[in-house]
Amino acid sequence: MRVLVTGGAGFIGSHLVKRLLAAGDDVVVLDKLTYSGNTANLPLDSVEFLEGDIAVAADVERAARGCDAIVNFAAETHVDRSILGATDFGRTEFFGTQVLLEEVRRSGQRFVQVSTDEVYGDLEAGGFSTEEDPLRPSSPYSVAKAAGDLHIPAYVRTFGVNASITRGSNTYGPNQYPEKLIPLFVTNALDGEPLPVYGDGKQIRDWLYVEDHCSGIELVLREGKPGEAYNVGGGNEHENIEVIELILELTGADRSLLRHVEDRPGHDRRYALSTEKLQRVGWRPSRDFREGMRETVEWYRANRAWWEPIKSGEFRRYYERQYAQRLRASTSSPA
Repeated sequence: MRVLVTGGAGFIGSHLVKRLLAAGDDVVVLDKLTYSGNTANLPLDSVEFLEGDIAVAADVERAARGCDAIVNFAAETHVDRSILGATDFGRTEFFGTQVLLEEVRRSGQRFVQVSTDEVYGDLEAGGFSTEEDPLRPSSPYSVAKAAGDLHIPAYVRTFGVNASITRGSNTYGPNQYPEKLIPLFVTNALDGEPLPVYGDGKQIRDWLYVEDHCSGIELVLREGKPGEAYNVGGGNEHENIEVIELILELTGADRSLLRHVEDRPGHDRRYALSTEKLQRVGWRPSRDFREGMRETVEWYRANRAWWEPIKSGEFRRYYERQYAQRLRASTSSPA
């Protein structure tokens, strides 16, 4: 099978690219190479790489030519950045998805939309989001993702396209851009920099190792039904502060680095996914959370040449805008 992976130079997308190559598929990558896209994540000698934008029909048509399937990772992905400025999120997540679906409508490729648990919104303790639940997004990022998702059943029903959705929980692992919680706190801890904990740190997330996430996406690509959504969750619910304490342990950093800072607006307290539907297709997560975290920390420890250049320039400007004032007003965690 020849597969176009949009956003394939990013974190999860690049891992799926490698997985598809190992399975014997031909892979084309289309990526706009915004701040988090990085060709160093890709085996460029094994893929056809095209720089381009999913919101530009000519770029999509050029990249999709001869492909049997499209997996769409292309997105602006960070809630904090969507709060600072939301315009790019709607253009990519909503309009870009529509451009891709118009290509699928015209040419007939299989299509998988890679989405997020955040479209379901905040959950009470004890509940789990299922694929039949209404979408209740609460940030500009999750609104844009939900809007893109809503294209899928509409295009399936109206035009008969062969498209499905995956919704993954918080994903971690090697070569994740260091704006997200785990890579930010790991790299800060390795450098002895403060760890800015939002609010009380008791927000709960379900953590999913990147290879497990990609195995779920691949299964949906090959066996998912048109118009259906499939949750991909790790079954590892932890408070953020618990994850941060584990990072301190694994890096050997001093607990004095913890700083409780002003929470972000509209911060959801808990996400958790029911994965029964995908399990019935044959999927199971395999990576133990502590072992996955140990491997992730060791990857960042061994690959400073990958992340140190990233944490300058554009990233440093974003970090100062997002955290500098918060850190000035921060409080230390009790010992």
